[in-house]
Amino acid sequence: MAVKVLVVDDDVNIVKLIKLYLEKEDYVVCTAHNGKEALDVFKREQPSIVILDIMMPEMDGNQVCREIRKTSEVPIIMLTAKGETFDKVLSLELGADDYMVKPFEPKELIARIKAILRRSESKSSADKGECITFDKLEVNLSNYELKIDGKILEIPPKELELLYFLASNPNRVFTREQLLEEVWGFDYFGDSRTVDVHIKRLREKLEGVEANWQLKTVWGVGYKFEVR
Repeated sequence: MAVKVLVVDDDVNIVKLIKLYLEKEDYVVCTAHNGKEALDVFKREQPSIVILDIMMPEMDGNQVCREIRKTSEVPIIMLTAKGETFDKVLSLELGADDYMVKPFEPKELIARIKAILRRSESKSSADKGECITFDKLEVNLSNYELKIDGKILEIPPKELELLYFLASNPNRVFTREQLLEEVWGFDYFGDSRTVDVHIKRLREKLEGVEANWQLKTVWGVGYKFEVR
């Protein structure tokens, strides 16, 4: 079955260009030109991946990303004309899987789409029935659910996968590069700051929990899930 891609951008020419390259790779493409239309098309078409511009009328890309994440774990690549770190970090915090700064090479976008879809497909076919539990902590990959002291916490998929991986290897130190490879995939195109952002968000969610474990920074090396 052909993979369906939703391309969202208020620039008609950019949408046409991306659509042209995607169709050459035999993807099925659906399009939208503003945030509200994007959500309608997303619900109707159920795409396998979303290419989402940030600066749009009606509803911006970050708002769309937030709405999609309420109900779906579909991969999202953000497009932005802004190169500031803040914009990239915000998109990742909202649950985006990757981002590209305009102008970009269409061939690189295609490569990123293929890489993300490979990881997504691999994850879907893998056995995710395992549930890791520690004192007051339960991380369940079968339903992407995090419980702290018995209460369910809302958490983006990538944050949960990072916590699951670290908790699966207690007291072992991982560099940022190792975490990018293990959690995001060896062909992830982002930088190591992505890991820092996700660790920061996880710590905010776990703040105040008195337990025999913690997400610990090992200065000059990386991070570990420390169990005392």
